[in-house]
Parts: sequence; C-alpha cells; structure tokens
Amino acid sequence: MKYIRIFLTVAVIFSFCSAFSFKHKPGKDKEVYAFGMAASFNDTVVYYTSIQKLDSVKLGKNGFLPRREAYTSQLKDYLAYNLSSPNYTCMIYFSKNKSKLEKEEIKVKDKYKSTKSFVLVPIDSTAFKFTKPKENN
Repeated sequence: MKYIRIFLTVAVIFSFCSAFSFKHKPGKDKEVYAFGMAASFNDTVVYYTSIQKLDSVKLGKNGFLPRREAYTSQLKDYLAYNLSSPNYTCMIYFSKNKSKLEKEEIKVKDKYKSTKSFVLVPIDSTAFKFTKPKENN
C-alpha cells in the first residue's frame, strides 16, 4: 500500500510537470504582417506598401522581426531600380495582429497628410512584395 501511494504521487507530479513543458506546435505560429514606408529629405513623395503577410516568418524572442534590415533593403532596391527613386529612407512596420498594424498604418499616413507638403504614393501590391531573406550560414 505504501509503494502504491508513492508510485501514484510520483506519477501525478510527473504528469503535472510534463503538461507545462510541451512546446508550441510549429503549425500553430501566428502570421506576421508588415508594410513599408519610404521617405526622402530631398523629395516630397512618400511611398508606402500595402499590408502584406510575410512568408514563413517567426518573430524572435523579444518580439522583433528577424533580418528587418533585409526587408527594408528590398523596398529600397525596388524604389531605386524600378521607380528611379534612389536615396530614400525605408522603414518597415510589423505585427502579428493585422488590425493593430492597420491602425498604425493610418496613424503614420496621417502624420504625413497633416503637413500637406508630402504626397503619399502607394506601391502596387502586384509590383512589389516582401520576400523572406535568405539565411546566412
């Protein structure tokens, strides 16, 4: 009887501890959305992309988008080569929550619209799409 009680106690403790140690399933990761903005000190045109779902992206431990600089470089290269607009400063905004990102997009656009000296120009979503950067090994 004593051994049964010890065995059951150990089994309950083991099952309780193992229930909290299961990892998050890889297929259940939340999607990450992003949009880009590009502005220049020499021009009144501000380019922006639509909100896009980023392919196969998982945010880092601190909630940051890995390789953010590669995404901004993609937008900068697109502007330089396709729209003949070099020397733009590009920014990327990202979130797991699409509705929060939509609110952020409106807020950022409103800042540019409020000065009335900038012209907001959308970048066609069929012409430009963020792609996952290649991993450096």
